[in-house]
Amino acid sequence: MTALTDLTIAGMKAGLAARDFSAAELTAAHLAAMEGARGLNAFIVETPDIATAQAAAADAALAKGEAKPLAGIPLGIKDLFCTKGVQTTAGSKILQGFIPQYESTVSGKLLADGAVMLGKLNMDEFAMGSSNETSAYGKVISPWKARDSDGLHSNRELVPGGSSGGSAAAVAARIAAGATGTDTGGSIRQPAAFVGISGIKPTYGRCSRWGVVAFASSLDQAGPMARTVDDCALLLTSMCGYDAKDSTSLNVPVPDFAALLTGDLRGKRVGVPKEYRLDGMDATIARLWDQGLEWLKAAGATIVDVSLPHTRYALPVYYIIAPAEASSNLARYDGVRYGLRVTPPGGNLADMYSATRAAGFGAEVKRRIMIGTYVLSAGFYDAYYTQAQKVRTLIAQDFERAWESCDLLLTPTAPSAAFAFGDKADPLAMYLNDVFTVPASLAGLPAMSVPAGLSPDGLPLGLQIIGKPLDEASVLNAGLAIERAAGFTARP
Repeated sequence: MTALTDLTIAGMKAGLAARDFSAAELTAAHLAAMEGARGLNAFIVETPDIATAQAAAADAALAKGEAKPLAGIPLGIKDLFCTKGVQTTAGSKILQGFIPQYESTVSGKLLADGAVMLGKLNMDEFAMGSSNETSAYGKVISPWKARDSDGLHSNRELVPGGSSGGSAAAVAARIAAGATGTDTGGSIRQPAAFVGISGIKPTYGRCSRWGVVAFASSLDQAGPMARTVDDCALLLTSMCGYDAKDSTSLNVPVPDFAALLTGDLRGKRVGVPKEYRLDGMDATIARLWDQGLEWLKAAGATIVDVSLPHTRYALPVYYIIAPAEASSNLARYDGVRYGLRVTPPGGNLADMYSATRAAGFGAEVKRRIMIGTYVLSAGFYDAYYTQAQKVRTLIAQDFERAWESCDLLLTPTAPSAAFAFGDKADPLAMYLNDVFTVPASLAGLPAMSVPAGLSPDGLPLGLQIIGKPLDEASVLNAGLAIERAAGFTARP
């Protein structure tokens, strides 16, 4: 029989229903795999006792015929989601030891549907990063290795992408069946592409942000990461839904996304935004993009050219708006109410604030706070922040015009395969990793990355599907068409 940790979520559901194995056995297999893969540093906190108890409850529900949709499915929860009674750090020293007395809406919905929580997954500090190097709890290492010109695997450690690097590495290494991620400018899609799994950022407001530690409130959105499109659809159905505790939550029906999957794209028009053909684009990425269009055409889609003229401004707009919102959101970490407190001898309250934040925040978080404070300052608010918001509106309007001639867009997910630690020491070079993912985030659109091929050195490459607001079903369906055509079976 296939190893339990190699099964997809859909396969696990079928096996549990057929009594081929128990939830306890499934959970035990994943806990053993986690122990064997601790070198990846994917988890900040492991919760074996909680997982074992939840698996027992799932088995009892299965025996009574009362099982919920995710009964017994072992998941990892990104450490940005508050979990009742379990430490939540957002990857930061400033929240070390913080144990919430409440459950985030999204993780609560997954647990209510019977999921088993294996632990809290490592991440870039406060979700700020594209490589999972900024975590206060150490970097996450990708389970993949590059091949050299002789076909031998290199010993260089690769990044898993970020900020949901722990989620990506855990799913790719088969130590979690699926995981929650959050996406502010690409932090689900880019790491999914780097490790050869699927991940979807739903429409802004589809998943509640309540109980998710805030980075940039107008951009943050939760979503699932898993090894197949079908698995992402199963998780997304459980994660979505209206939440009165979140003022940006959308009160709209949640379809059964998995039930709508067919892979048939007849009647769909897929747009190719010319602005995404960057100067100097990697030839392998360009060829894979063209191949993806052929796959969608074979599934029945019509390919059309579209223009998103303000795409060129997306990255600078993002790196003004996101740090501005971060500067505001992170002002709450002052050492007074919760988390780290550093009290200098003989210092006053202002000294405590300064010392706490200096000791608690990492370099990247400090960098973004400083940028955000600068663009919100009296002398520069209109010149930077106001202008960025105006251009953000233009970027969203570009997409609205594109939908007049197409139903979906296909682009690369990232401009390269995963890179080695230290290869992008320049912050600007690191920020360029988000060039293909940021526009959809600024417009609040659903977007998904699906593994579609390998680079010349044997590393995963992803294709990105962007859809209309609230049309996750079409995004997932196009993702399924690519998944079937690509036949991606490579694994670390």
